[in-house]
Amino acid sequence: MKLFVHAHVTHPDWQMALALAGAQIDAQRRDRSATHIDAPTLGWVYITDHYAPHAHALLAELNQRWPGVAWVGAVGLGIAANGVEYFDEPALALMLSDVPRDQFQVFSGAHPLGHADSGFSANTAQVHADPSTADLGELVAEMSGRTQTGYLFGGLASARTRSLHIANGVFEGGLSGVAFGPAVTLVSRVTQGRQPVGPVRRITRGERNIVSELDGEPALDCLLRDLDVDESEPRQALPKLRQTLVGLSDGSDDLLSRPGQFGTDTRVRQLVGIDPQQRGVAVSDRIKAGMQLAFCSRDTQAARRDLVRICSEIREELEPETLPLETALALHGNPAEGAPHPARRIAGAVYVSCTGRGGPHFGAPSAELAIIRHALGDVPLVGFFAAGEIARLHLYGYTGVLTVFAG
Repeated sequence: MKLFVHAHVTHPDWQMALALAGAQIDAQRRDRSATHIDAPTLGWVYITDHYAPHAHALLAELNQRWPGVAWVGAVGLGIAANGVEYFDEPALALMLSDVPRDQFQVFSGAHPLGHADSGFSANTAQVHADPSTADLGELVAEMSGRTQTGYLFGGLASARTRSLHIANGVFEGGLSGVAFGPAVTLVSRVTQGRQPVGPVRRITRGERNIVSELDGEPALDCLLRDLDVDESEPRQALPKLRQTLVGLSDGSDDLLSRPGQFGTDTRVRQLVGIDPQQRGVAVSDRIKAGMQLAFCSRDTQAARRDLVRICSEIREELEPETLPLETALALHGNPAEGAPHPARRIAGAVYVSCTGRGGPHFGAPSAELAIIRHALGDVPLVGFFAAGEIARLHLYGYTGVLTVFAG
């Protein structure tokens, strides 16, 4: 695949925004000094919820401007592009690729993903979904089972009004997306960025979303000890409790991949309440005995380090282990320029981050996307800020999912 083309625009009028984005894409395709795609087949469209009322008309305009292109995407409170984020303003981001038509299949409730006898073999899939959908976790796991690798990536639409997602149509409720065949090479990583504030323990008693005991000890006692607070001093305890989250993993998975860092199978959930009488704590997920749990907090430096880590892992996987000196210098001699290089083999990227991350969490507007640009270079990238993130067969929170397509 050649280098994807992409555009991002903010404008009060969605039609003007689309026209400006189209002009950006046309300019890239006319640039003979670059190796951009010639004939687009699959496109991504992400819009902030300001444009949600016009989603149907916007998709129709996309189909008219680029006939024959299949479109997937979602609405977000914020959207992402290469090096920049748009929050609380009308904006859109587009990316067009030349993925071979026999190597992808767009799916939705109206057009389910074909089974094995359809002639298409789904290797991986990108999924967008409405967060209000019942039994969403089970639907995601079922979709994972329809792919050869079991690997999904994507996120839940986020909006103040309608949480819409797009898959050759505009949908509300359920899930949709695009599945990729085995010939499409992609690398996907999850970044957590949460700092454990106590040891890893096993849930020894609990039901539904109430954790009663950890390692045989009352869960609330463990929490208060980890936070070093006294419940008789609510002015001291309440601020810390409000900032505390919970890392969970199934009993067979290690909660920490290395000291002080959650593994990729760890799901971060909110601490939604405490029960002083029963000495339990409530979390925003269903729990069962045997699961691992660690209390944690948001940490800007941990988030930065982990985001850099996944970008480095992706680069290492895409770049050859040994490079000629000239190529190595071109790749790493001046990283501040952030220019792409063919040896990186990056055709385009999709980034889905939590609405609780972004600039406010990383310390400055667009700081999160700037880290990715610095690490990967000036490559086509689009995405959005989600109400929950999808990776493998899990629903996550407070994470980022970076997926890179190799050229």
